[in-house]
Amino acid sequence: MAHTPKFILGSGSPRRRELLAQIGVVADDIRAPDIDETPLPNELPRLYCARMAREKAAAVPADADEVVLCADTTVALGRRILGKPADVTEAEQFLRLLSGRRHKVVTAVAVKRGTQHWQRDVQSIVKMKALSDVEINAYLATDDWQGKAGGYAIQGPAGALIPWISGSFSAIVGLPLAETANLLHAAGYPLHGERS
Repeated sequence: MAHTPKFILGSGSPRRRELLAQIGVVADDIRAPDIDETPLPNELPRLYCARMAREKAAAVPADADEVVLCADTTVALGRRILGKPADVTEAEQFLRLLSGRRHKVVTAVAVKRGTQHWQRDVQSIVKMKALSDVEINAYLATDDWQGKAGGYAIQGPAGALIPWISGSFSAIVGLPLAETANLLHAAGYPLHGERS
């Protein structure tokens, strides 16, 4: 029987670890890459997100037989990329921009094993309800916006602000599980009952 390759998660995100655990995948090692995440001039959100996932995977040092998974989640309002807010003021600006509107959440996943690469991106649509000043201030006070693309996380307190989504809930959280399972399978990493 073939041995199971080591699985390297190229992300420090506890949410991604939790999502992988749902499909029975536990990282043998975590190697979060440190790359420049500045969008290029006029770069469209979906292309930016795919580039980030690809560059993160390329930046993770790994042996030829290790399977590396990296992902990037980008919140986009039209052509505008809403990254991780620098501070509470920017988080408030993002919430006011998103209030009462639909926006896209793009999550790109990149997997590498040796010189081979596999990649997918998933777009979902999220509607945020019209927010009052009280709701905005209450959410900002939770500090849940910190380190979150677009200044919110659907699986946290902001879930109460989101009445409707279209697409993949797990992708909005940070990792589209169906697509991730397919990529890992393509890279020869066994899931659930397939391990030797």
